[in-house]
Amino acid sequence: MNDSRSIRMHYSLRAFILLSFALYIGHLVHQDTLHYYVTPKLASLVKLCPIPLAAMAFSLTVQALFGKSSALCNCDQHLPRSNLRSITLYSLFLFPLLLGFLLPDRALGSVSASKKGVSLSYVASEQKFMSSDPYQEEFAKLAKILYEQPVISVYPEIFSETFGAIDRYRQAFEGKEIIVSGFLYPNETAAHDHSFAVSRFLVQCCTADATPFGIMVNPGTPISLPADTWIEVRGKLHIVPYKGQEIMQINAMSITPISQPSTPYIYTSPDSVEAWNKLENASGGASEQASVK
Repeated sequence: MNDSRSIRMHYSLRAFILLSFALYIGHLVHQDTLHYYVTPKLASLVKLCPIPLAAMAFSLTVQALFGKSSALCNCDQHLPRSNLRSITLYSLFLFPLLLGFLLPDRALGSVSASKKGVSLSYVASEQKFMSSDPYQEEFAKLAKILYEQPVISVYPEIFSETFGAIDRYRQAFEGKEIIVSGFLYPNETAAHDHSFAVSRFLVQCCTADATPFGIMVNPGTPISLPADTWIEVRGKLHIVPYKGQEIMQINAMSITPISQPSTPYIYTSPDSVEAWNKLENASGGASEQASVK
């Protein structure tokens, strides 16, 4: 059993770490950068964490300063018996905190995408707007709606679902006009046609599970925009071969630099068809909403 002085020191260190985490989360909330790390649904819960963390830190501080020596023990979990072990243990918590406070809060970009690899193909092509799989029926309904649009606007809220529907029924979308925004991810293997991907990170829970998705863009002529530049691309969809498979590519008509959106990531939608209708209504879309049987 450790002596009371050592136990008080460990209580103080743990209180400091808990309070630091509470302050860091508060910092992210104050700077409106929490969405760079967790999904909006999870963020609403994370925002509450500083309260219990601060309460636990206060409790440990009271015990460290005013607790009776006879009541202090490490009975439930033995404390490190050497300074080296203590430094190693607490560094596991302090080091990421230090990085969090020192490094800038920013969205994932080309560096992370190059490590994970951008997915340019979503699903296998099938017959036009039909699916024998009930789990894929939503793609068929969304594809029918998108096909009827004179210009397909890719809403960030259903980014992956939109390209999933287009890729599944790619033959039907050959030559269709489309508008999409994302960050520029250079295609180092296709320098001959100066192509690149316009991409976004799909986040299921937090940035640790972020997956880059995008669509290849052929600008026609070289562009001087650097990697990670946020752009809006307007062009026409075409099927092209890429690394032994067929993918959809946009032959660009215009490429416009834009500001990074406040929420740069994309998330899955429980009902992409309903979401599309709401987004179209909210944006005042001129096209009539398609009725899907």
